[in-house]
Amino acid sequence: MTLILNQSDWDELHQQAPITCPDNLVLDEFEKLKGIPEILGRGYSRGMELSPGVWLNFCDCEYHRDFIHKTPDHDHPIQISIFPSCRFDCDIHPGLGGSRSYFSGSGISPGYVERYRSGQRLTCINVEILPDLLDSFLINDRQRQSEPVKQLFKGEDWKVAFYPTVTPAIRSIAQQMWDAPYRGELKRMYLQAKVMELLVIYLDLISDNSEQSHVQGLKPETIERLHHAKNILDTQLENPPSILELAQQVGVSDRTLQRGGLYGFQQAKPTNAIAMPTRPYFTFLKAVVRC
Repeated sequence: MTLILNQSDWDELHQQAPITCPDNLVLDEFEKLKGIPEILGRGYSRGMELSPGVWLNFCDCEYHRDFIHKTPDHDHPIQISIFPSCRFDCDIHPGLGGSRSYFSGSGISPGYVERYRSGQRLTCINVEILPDLLDSFLINDRQRQSEPVKQLFKGEDWKVAFYPTVTPAIRSIAQQMWDAPYRGELKRMYLQAKVMELLVIYLDLISDNSEQSHVQGLKPETIERLHHAKNILDTQLENPPSILELAQQVGVSDRTLQRGGLYGFQQAKPTNAIAMPTRPYFTFLKAVVRC
C-alpha cells in the first residue's frame, strides 16, 4: 500500500528522523546533516549555506516502501538540481535524472506530488539562490534583458522551469562538488566556485543570446578539451603543469589554451594554502566556464 504524506507529515517525520553519519563522510562545521525517516528508508542529506543567499545540499538515500509526498503552492528561489544516477518523479515536471536536469526560476511554485518507490536510490545535488542575489550579479549585463533570463524572476507570478541536458562539463562539476578535496573554509570556497561555475553554464544554456558568451571561434570539440584542461588543473592545484604540458595532455595548442582563458596560470602558481584553490583556478574559470 502506498503511503500518502502531506507537507506537515513530511516535516514531522524528518524532524524525528535519526541522524547517522556514514563512515566515509567527514563533516565541516558549516555543514548540517539530516537523516531519513526510518519508516521510509535510510540515508542522509547534507546541507550548507555557502554564502548569504546561496545554499547547497547533497542527498543520498534509499527507500524501502512506496510513498508519495504532496507539496502545496509555495514561494520558490532560483534552483538547480542534478540527479546523477537516478530518476526523480514529480507530476508537474518531466522525468528528471540521468541526462535531464532541473533549472527553475523564482516565483510561486504550484503544488505538486512527488512519487517514490521501494528499492529506489536517490542521489541529488541541489543548489538554491535568492533571486535578488542573482539579479545583483546581472543588473548591468545585457544577458539580464534576454527573455529566458527574465523568466527566472517572476516575483508573485508562477515560476518557470527549464530542463537542460546534463553535459559532460555539468556532470564533471557535479562529481567534483560531491568529492570536494578540501576541508574547512577552503572547502567552502571551492564549493562556492563550483556553484558559480554551474550557474554560469545554466544561464548560458537557457540564454537566447548564448553565442555572445562563448569564446569566439572555438569549435565544440575544442571547448570540451578546454573543460578537460580545467579538470586537470582541479586535481593538480598544488603543482599545476606548464601551459605547454597541459596543451599536450588535452590535445590543443598553447595558443588555444590562452584564447580559452588559461593565460597567466603559470605566473599565478599558488604560494600559500589560502591561494591554492583560488588563483590558478579562477584565472581559468573566468573565461573557460563560458564555453
